[in-house]
Amino acid sequence: MPFSKKTEEFLECERWWILALLMYVGGFFGGFTYTVRGGIFCNAQTANFVLLAMSIGDGDWAMVRYLIIPITAYFLGAVVSEWLAGTIKRFGLIRWDTLLIFIEMAVVMALGFIPDSAPFQISQVAVNVICSMQYNTFRQADGIPMATTFCTNHVRQVGVFFTKGVRHKESAHFKRMLFHAGMLTLFTLGGVTSTITCRHMGGHGVWFALIPLGIILCDLLYADLKTERGEMDRKPRGH
Repeated sequence: MPFSKKTEEFLECERWWILALLMYVGGFFGGFTYTVRGGIFCNAQTANFVLLAMSIGDGDWAMVRYLIIPITAYFLGAVVSEWLAGTIKRFGLIRWDTLLIFIEMAVVMALGFIPDSAPFQISQVAVNVICSMQYNTFRQADGIPMATTFCTNHVRQVGVFFTKGVRHKESAHFKRMLFHAGMLTLFTLGGVTSTITCRHMGGHGVWFALIPLGIILCDLLYADLKTERGEMDRKPRGH
């Protein structure tokens, strides 16, 4: 169940609060790219595929070539995360999940130094890649399948468990509904925070995302080096 105490059943990288903070970061990235980096969302690719189809239909081949860039970046993010996960595991030092958070922090730090006058595509491609890696890496929260970079499935799950709760009069369904609603709330708060910070600080506002990412990194490092040191071969659920 979500919000349960720490048990041996789940690894630290699967805990609900880790993925909750990542939902907040996902919302933050969406607000960042839309507010100060070109007015688009880079967390997922559905809209880009719709635009790709429309561009093909209109014969707008310049736009087709333009859209191939973020789609390819998202594809490469998934490829890199899959490849590095197996490579890092062989060293037995830290988990890929932990290294990914460090990589995200490094990318966020670099993004804050990019001038607002620079081409938006630089930031957009970078966010495409890290969102793809985050989506592919963190797949479950306390055994509940979820995505941390977009909201569609959470909205569906809120509707599903609300209906089940009303129909069957079982509190467990309402708890699951609240779990997904909470994730949506955190995603929204991330977007609110990003909009406020970026409106006032420009591209430097992205550095605010280092706070939740830093909290996650410290916790995962402690688990890798201390509490879960002997469990490096154990896979997170959903992989």
